[in-house]
Amino acid sequence: MRKIDAVFEGGGVKGIGLVGAVAVIEENGYTFENVAGTSAGAIVASLIAAGYKANDIKDILLNLDFNQLMDEDWEDKIPIVGKFVSLIHEKGIYEGKFFENLIRGLLKEKGITTFKDLIIEKCKDNPRYRYKLQVIASDLTTGRMLVLPGDYRKFGTDPKYHPDNMDVALAIRMSMSIPFFFEPVQLKDESGQTHYIVDGGVLSNYPVWLFDDGTSNPDWPTFGYSLVDPDQNKPHDVNGPISMLKALFSTMMEAHDARYIESKDFVRTIPIPTIGVGTTDFDLSREKKLALYESGKEAARKFLKQWDFEKYKQEFRAKQPPSRTEEVWTAAEVR
Repeated sequence: MRKIDAVFEGGGVKGIGLVGAVAVIEENGYTFENVAGTSAGAIVASLIAAGYKANDIKDILLNLDFNQLMDEDWEDKIPIVGKFVSLIHEKGIYEGKFFENLIRGLLKEKGITTFKDLIIEKCKDNPRYRYKLQVIASDLTTGRMLVLPGDYRKFGTDPKYHPDNMDVALAIRMSMSIPFFFEPVQLKDESGQTHYIVDGGVLSNYPVWLFDDGTSNPDWPTFGYSLVDPDQNKPHDVNGPISMLKALFSTMMEAHDARYIESKDFVRTIPIPTIGVGTTDFDLSREKKLALYESGKEAARKFLKQWDFEKYKQEFRAKQPPSRTEEVWTAAEVR
């Protein structure tokens, strides 16, 4: 079995395409050592870290009505003005609790509750690789990217803020809380300051560099899983305030995608065509879900045909600058 690390890009409901790519990688004898993700990518990464296989995740997503993710509280149900009232009072239209509870249940079935359950024993003294899962979120209060659970320590010295004690499902909810669409997660630090935590894609939708250690001869590669729209110039359908918010977030995410796909990291990226599906297209048919899944499988097959780890190390790692993770992980110390 060949080891890899994996970083999964965010993309809302398009995330089922990531699962198709994972299926092919598994079929070709690869196993996941460390995994990370943003938003939908964090969801997939968390399930892999918990021990789910691609076929398991596929079944979960095929049987899930994505419309259930748009969970409403009493304010949302007020005729005409409900969603705007919720947006003003709660800073988001939908609660996000449905999915948090769903992912918590799925993780619990595999014995996972906190990040302590995801410690890699042989790496327990190395803060960079201590946890099998890393989750990207954005702290709007400080304007900083969070790499969780490591950055949980930034909120205080009390044991409740220790990364080991962070609830995995809460971290996933933070990472997938699309601004304005879902209510941000409110987290108080030990000084009493409230931090508003939202979708990691606001600051880093595809941190494929996360596990890079700056060496020229890594033991195994990182594969990046990216969701790409072949028709990025297609206009968004904006016909009201809600659709405008959707278009705003999608535009921001697509800008991230374009920058990273054009970089040197493309060589280790599996670019998965999203076949016209948008980030917040929650009313997705089973047929469209399957099409996204197959798109991911085909993308992974094409990637593996050209992938050469030794060539990658020679051309890119031997002459790369110091790793971008050094600054991130200094801040994320858990010792």
